Amino acid sequence: MEKVRRASHAGSWYTDNPKKLAEELEGWLGASGLSQSPDVRGVIAPHAGYSYSGRAAAYAFANIDPTTISRVFLLGPSHHHYTPKCALSTATVYKTPIGDLPIDLEVNEELKATGKFELMDIRIDEAEHSMEMHLPYLAKVFEGHPVKVVPILVGALSAENEAMFGRLLAKYVDDPNNFFSVSSDFCHWGSRFNYMHYDKKHGAIYKSIEALDRMGMDIIETGDPDAFKDYLLEYDNTICGRHPISVFLHMARNCSTKIKIKFLRYEQSSQCKSTRDSSVSYASGAAKVDA
Repeated sequence: MEKVRRASHAGSWYTDNPKKLAEELEGWLGASGLSQSPDVRGVIAPHAGYSYSGRAAAYAFANIDPTTISRVFLLGPSHHHYTPKCALSTATVYKTPIGDLPIDLEVNEELKATGKFELMDIRIDEAEHSMEMHLPYLAKVFEGHPVKVVPILVGALSAENEAMFGRLLAKYVDDPNNFFSVSSDFCHWGSRFNYMHYDKKHGAIYKSIEALDRMGMDIIETGDPDAFKDYLLEYDNTICGRHPISVFLHMARNCSTKIKIKFLRYEQSSQCKSTRDSSVSYASGAAKVDA
C-alpha cells in the first residue's frame, strides 16, 4: 500500500508551483557552470529555504550524473525530533511538486533488519525539512531516469554511534549505482542562535565566520572524522548537519572506494557586521571517486 510523505514545506520554504520551481532549479543549475561527472558519488548541500540557499545548493547537485545512479541515500539531521539513533522512513514515496521519488523498500528493509535503526512516523518525517530541501533538486536532476531514495534521519549520535553507522553503511558506497546526499547548513551566527564566536584578527564579524567555516570545510576535505570531532569540540561551530557529515566521513573511511570531498561554493545569508546581526552559512561540496 502506498504511504505518501507530502512535500510539506512546498509553498513556504520553496514554491509549490511546478513550472516556477523547475525554472528556478534549472536556472541555478545552469548558473553554476558545472558539468555532470560520473565520478561524483555524493554531495554535501544546504537545506535552507530556496530564497536563501537554493543558488548555493546548485553547486552540489549540478555535479550529479543521473545515468549511472539508481539509488540515493539521504542523510539529514533531525531538527525537531530527538533520537540518539538514526531513523528510517515509514513512507513508500516522497512527493515533490515536480515529480515523486519512490523509497527503496528493499534497502529500507535491509537496514531495518540490522536492528540499529528506529522508524520515524509520517508526522516526524513531514515536520523535518533537512532531507525535503534536497528532493526537488534530485527530482530535477534525475528527470527521465528511474531513481529510488533511502532517507535516513540522523539523530544526536555519540562519536561511537557515528562510527558504528558509518561502518554499517560503508558497503553501500562501494556500489557505483548508489549516491549520497548529505544535508547540512554551516555556521548559525547571532544571539538568536546562542552562538557569537568572533575572532577579531579576521576583521569584520562575517570574515571571522567565514574563516571558522572554512577551517571546518578544510578538515572535512581531509576525510578525517576524528579531526572534525576535535574541531567541533574546540569551536562548537553550529553546523547543524555535523552528525550526517560525520557518519559520511566514517563511511568514506571504511569503504574500499577512495572518496575525496571538495567544497565548491560558500555563501552567507547576510554579512554580519555587528552583534545585533545574524546569519547562516551555506557550503556545497562534492564527494568524488579518487582514482
